[in-house]
Amino acid sequence: MTVSVSRAEPAKRAGAGKPVEAGKRVETGKRAEEREKLCPHRLVLEHVTSRWGVLVLIRLLERPHRFSELRRAIGRVSEKMLTQTLQTLERDGLVHRDAHPVIPPRVDYSLTGLGREAAEQVRALAGWTERRMADVERARRAYDEARTP
Repeated sequence: MTVSVSRAEPAKRAGAGKPVEAGKRVETGKRAEEREKLCPHRLVLEHVTSRWGVLVLIRLLERPHRFSELRRAIGRVSEKMLTQTLQTLERDGLVHRDAHPVIPPRVDYSLTGLGREAAEQVRALAGWTERRMADVERARRAYDEARTP
């Protein structure tokens, strides 16, 4: 079960005694707890290798970013998806969120030591895909040609 709270609503409490902050989506109930208990390493792998997780980690390897500049650097990611991705990576201990008490509000995101380690692995995989893309494309063409009637 997923609970979604709009930004306009005040913070509420939902399922399993977990607080739900405005704008967050939180999986609640037994299903979420069981999934996390059964395969915690799989969940972290999903978070690190997700569509936006990979791009966030690689960008934050360069330097800390504010939300808006991170969104521009990644491109084509909605505010909602970037927010969820950052919250998930923060919960996993990979991203640090530094909110400055100034007007207008300023929030910087950076990698933790654990996050830097994960990001370097992800960057290596991304580099491999760039270097080997021609080989992948050849393999795809050969596969498609072998199956074309």
